Amino acid sequence: MNYTDFSVAEDVKLKLYKSMLKPRMIEEKMLILLRQGKISKWFSGIGQEAISIGITTALDSDEYILPMHRNLGVFTTREIPLFRLFAQWQGKASGFTQGRDRSFHFGTQDFKIVGMISHLGPQLGVADGIALAHKLKKENKVTAVFTGEGATSEGDFHEALNVASVWDLPVLFCVENNGYGLSTPTNEQFKCEHIADKGVGYGMESHIIDGNNILEVYSKVSQLVRDMRINPRPVMLEFKTFRMRGHEEASGTKYVPQDLLDMWGEKDPLENFTKYLLDENLLSEKVIENYKAEIQAEIDDNLKIAFNENSIVPNESKELSEVYQNFKYKDITPNKETKNIRLIDAISDGLRASMKRFDNLVIMGQDVAEYGGVFKITDGFVEDFGKERVRNTPICESAIVSAAMGLSINGMKAVMEMQFADFASSGFNPIVNYLAKSFYRWGEKADVVIRMPCGGGVAAGPFHSQTNEAWFTKTPGLKVVYPAFPYDAKGLLATAIEDPNPVMFFEHKGLYRSIYQEVPVDYYSLPLGKASLLSQGDQITIVTYGAGVHWALETLEKNKGISADLLDLRTLQPLDITAIYDSVKKTGKLIILQEDSLFGGIASDISALVMENCFEHLDGPVKRVGSLETPIPFNAQLEQQYLAKSRFESALRELIDY
Repeated sequence: MNYTDFSVAEDVKLKLYKSMLKPRMIEEKMLILLRQGKISKWFSGIGQEAISIGITTALDSDEYILPMHRNLGVFTTREIPLFRLFAQWQGKASGFTQGRDRSFHFGTQDFKIVGMISHLGPQLGVADGIALAHKLKKENKVTAVFTGEGATSEGDFHEALNVASVWDLPVLFCVENNGYGLSTPTNEQFKCEHIADKGVGYGMESHIIDGNNILEVYSKVSQLVRDMRINPRPVMLEFKTFRMRGHEEASGTKYVPQDLLDMWGEKDPLENFTKYLLDENLLSEKVIENYKAEIQAEIDDNLKIAFNENSIVPNESKELSEVYQNFKYKDITPNKETKNIRLIDAISDGLRASMKRFDNLVIMGQDVAEYGGVFKITDGFVEDFGKERVRNTPICESAIVSAAMGLSINGMKAVMEMQFADFASSGFNPIVNYLAKSFYRWGEKADVVIRMPCGGGVAAGPFHSQTNEAWFTKTPGLKVVYPAFPYDAKGLLATAIEDPNPVMFFEHKGLYRSIYQEVPVDYYSLPLGKASLLSQGDQITIVTYGAGVHWALETLEKNKGISADLLDLRTLQPLDITAIYDSVKKTGKLIILQEDSLFGGIASDISALVMENCFEHLDGPVKRVGSLETPIPFNAQLEQQYLAKSRFESALRELIDY
């Protein structure tokens, strides 16, 4: 292995050596503990230490790194206390996820590390967002993100590279090509000769580096990041290396030819670098012994701390209280000046007011800049706030959701517009697995609002008409808002943007230009989780939201003899279940109206809750009314048949007469 071509100071060489030795010794100890049943799983990075150590040493300590599960060297080089790592792997409370996740599935702002999730791709887009925040704040910082050769086949990889290239983001994409994705060799994963070729395809500077040569890794990365800080741009690095042990220890390596293991064994980065330092008289056997004794003592001392820590005692209230970051709502009351505007205008006004209030707020989405969005909600925003904060995006829903998360991690707020709520399916993974779970897992907020233009009645067909709120009300960690009136939309949007938790903000397209209301000109807020009682009566309770509110109002106007409580939920998570219970206890009957198809929707859960908690107050069965169990058709007559509106009046009368 050639070390002579790289000019590195002697003290740095020794630092790199010791930094490689430490994770190797920790791993050897972990493999013993795994066999003893004292940890449950291990993903080995033996033979790949030079990549983690070289990159981490080349970066500044305040630059973010997003490692994978074989990058123990990132964590040790950033000098995370070992007892916390050991506690993490044992599921102890002093670990970074308090027993809620395992392995390296965590992050820590203290050390500027953001760990991966098992769905590997999103972290690449998160790195884009972190780098974008640095760029917007004019901070000359680089963000490094790791992935394996297997994940380069994922769509998130390609989306993230494309976004980083288009936006000139200072992201170092580090691909560890270690030969196998679990048991699948690289020749069964991609056809190009080198993974680095994929970066070239996105107009990105790309390099191939010997991942087992610590001096080559450190030297080339150091040179690149120095320039990237001055000339922001993405760079892709393919590190040629090999995975000497199984994907995880239980997998073994029987599928790997022995001659391949032998060949790469001779390229061991630690053994070769040790021999080089000994030959150069930069290191002696005595110094090595001292290093090992020092590291072993650190391992033993910290293991003792972790082993002596008590096991976690489950606490239900603690678990439930830490799904969302605590948000102290502040009621902001406007003055009396109002104007009569449409729902779409109220949303636009609310966005504009928040952009003025929070100079760290960024709006992203397809066509949201000069074009103003397909619904013109952000029309004129570029002139007022600039293209840096009002950003057109490629058609990369998954990467943009992830980038929004990265902005949040790096101290900013993000509003992403899904051009249509239907398209959230293309960004579903980072929404439900990254945004929703980050605070519960390691205490990191997701200060992101995703705007969701939705709903039928406008002859837009199966792919532009869904009301898919039930996809998200099912996912702990997300908040779901669904206003029916301009006043509510503006105030709730303000609160959603202030709230550090991820919010799915549904906006019914059919109401955009048809519903007018007097709305305060000033900035104001409304609380999440508070339903609105639109009418009062004693015969029956009607619970609905979105377009259903207006269908119910039309029905009551047509049937003035019906005395009903009409509750507009406004937010579906948090849900104002107390208001529902109070009304049902008064009227004795409940009908729930939703535009979504019936099975598995929010109405089903409300019905079950009322049956479980208010059964003795009911004078009839709880009735649900939803749309047909079909995709939404395009033809106007078929769509009217599909929508729940056509069945609501008869169902209401039937329950009243029960």
